[in-house]
Amino acid sequence: MTYFEKLHPWCLIRPLPNLQRIIVARFRRRNDAIAHMQVLSRLIPNVTYTIVFDAPLKEKTPKQKQE
Repeated sequence: MTYFEKLHPWCLIRPLPNLQRIIVARFRRRNDAIAHMQVLSRLIPNVTYTIVFDAPLKEKTPKQKQE
């Protein structure tokens, strides 16, 4: 996960067939994602959008060598 993705965990996605998806935009705040989704829904009414929280996975730290 990139630094930008860690700073912008709220994703506006467009679901596709076969459980695929397109990330349309990423946001820092949920309210920003909702506002953007409302605008897109007015501009393109036939497309469905979903807001998801993309939680970063915990990164494993390499084990230190025991001496």
